[in-house]
Amino acid sequence: MKESTTAVASDQIQQRREHLQLLRQKCDPYSQQVKVTHSVQDVLERYTPLKGEEHSEDRVQIAGRMMALRLHGKAAFGDLVDLSGRVQVYFKLDKLGEEQWGIFELLDLGDVLGIEGSPFRTKRGELTVLVERFQPLAKCLYPLPEKWHGLKDVEVRYRQRYLDLIVNPEVRKIFLLRSRLVSLVRRFLDERNFHEMETPVMTGLVGGAEARPFITHHHALDIDLYLRIATELYLKRLIVGGLERVYEIGRIFRNEGVSTRHNPEFTMLEVYEAYSDYEGMMKLTEDLLVFLSDDLLKTRQVPYQGKTISFEPPFKKLSYAGALMEYGKIELQEIRDFEKAKDIARRLRIPVDGKTHGGQLLDKIFEVVVEPHLVQPTFIIDYPIEISPLAKRKPEDPTLTYRFELFGMHMELANAFSELNDPDDQRQRFLKQLDLREAGDEEAHMMDEDFLRALEFGMPPTGGLGIGIDRLCMLFSDSASIREVVLFPLLKPKKDESLEIEE
Repeated sequence: MKESTTAVASDQIQQRREHLQLLRQKCDPYSQQVKVTHSVQDVLERYTPLKGEEHSEDRVQIAGRMMALRLHGKAAFGDLVDLSGRVQVYFKLDKLGEEQWGIFELLDLGDVLGIEGSPFRTKRGELTVLVERFQPLAKCLYPLPEKWHGLKDVEVRYRQRYLDLIVNPEVRKIFLLRSRLVSLVRRFLDERNFHEMETPVMTGLVGGAEARPFITHHHALDIDLYLRIATELYLKRLIVGGLERVYEIGRIFRNEGVSTRHNPEFTMLEVYEAYSDYEGMMKLTEDLLVFLSDDLLKTRQVPYQGKTISFEPPFKKLSYAGALMEYGKIELQEIRDFEKAKDIARRLRIPVDGKTHGGQLLDKIFEVVVEPHLVQPTFIIDYPIEISPLAKRKPEDPTLTYRFELFGMHMELANAFSELNDPDDQRQRFLKQLDLREAGDEEAHMMDEDFLRALEFGMPPTGGLGIGIDRLCMLFSDSASIREVVLFPLLKPKKDESLEIEE
């Protein structure tokens, strides 16, 4: 079956190439001479009032990709698709003339055309554009996937996203939603007097998260550099400098494995507000998610993979220790004892090796015991200091911090702190992180002396928030995998990058 499919595809490619050569003799098949006066959606909306077989005397100029052709002797109906929609177009020999009809006969499905014509309704009542003149704009040299089966192989879809976007309208909708979501996040923050900033992507040190970085080399300066794993430490420098409300929506790079929720390159929103705290960030997070739900979906009851997540405030709050006890009958103090934590980890089938330290075990036990239960939006608050090296301690219990993570549909959606602004405390925590690095933990924080110096100039009390844009897109587009909302996810290279189409 695969051989015959390949042979058919090869024959079609050869035929399309032949059509291209013949087109070159008649016209420029890659013409720039196109004027567009209407989108498809404009035509559909403006000429809906046409009734019966009524014709409009207006002329419209539209452009798009030809996604269907139905021949009827010396006439043909086609479907022209642009970003806004699909409209039927009607080619007719006695309207076009011999020269244009000769060009029409060399068209193939997938070709990009500019069309000039007049709207009318057919006998069957379908709004159609009668083509009076058209111009090829780009030739599609490969056969498109068959209409009803289409492009299903997810590997091919991700590798050849352009083809995925051509043949799967629902995929286009996902990425338009993503674009809209990012725009709304900016509007939400800008209206609250936050200022968008840009910080370095390549840095001499990395910090702001626990992650293994990617390393590159700058040849002119002969120095190794890291791709950033967070924007946090630079944005907090701006708070020190008096820019009291800042944010960045930026690409983040973490040298880690891939999963349905992790891609080594992803987009993160980070927000910092002077004279705020993690309670302020909690309210900001809640308000943002309500704002996005109301605008994107016109509802706060968001369907996701057969369930519904409600963004109706207020969201549930549960302490880190309380969640461990509620869902696992585990005392936080118990798993702070490394030997007891290892016993519990083994019982939960969590891998433990010689490099595993106490903070990592706390995190993994929580992930296994608690996260599967967190379906509705839930703020987990008051994290242990062992896994919160940048958050301020709680005075009543210095082993806990002013930190929360927001979970929903079993995923972490947001992470926020009352930011640590005591430089001496921060130095001691960095030193402990250095001990972990020396013990083999590649994800532990580096010592950032310049950041400490910035804190020594005085950083006001600050609330900080990080939200993964990709996971928000997953939720609002009902996508099970992060690869569905990242246009070009990282994939292992294949030896054969040829087109694979299911017939």
